[in-house]
Amino acid sequence: MRDRTHSEQVIRWAEYVKKHPRSVWIKEVKPLIDSQIIIANNFYERLAKTEGGIEKIRKLRKIKL
Repeated sequence: MRDRTHSEQVIRWAEYVKKHPRSVWIKEVKPLIDSQIIIANNFYERLAKTEGGIEKIRKLRKIKL
């Protein structure tokens, strides 16, 4: 369980999103989301170059949460 501070931050962000148009808050989260996608793609590229990497990627993509 996360601490109370985390929960409070999630609530503040949800309120912010409700009160502001998407065009405003998307500018704040877009760089974070883009960077996460870039990091993931770089990871897959490096993994693919390792022995058995392609098979590991196939297994990872089949994981259902």
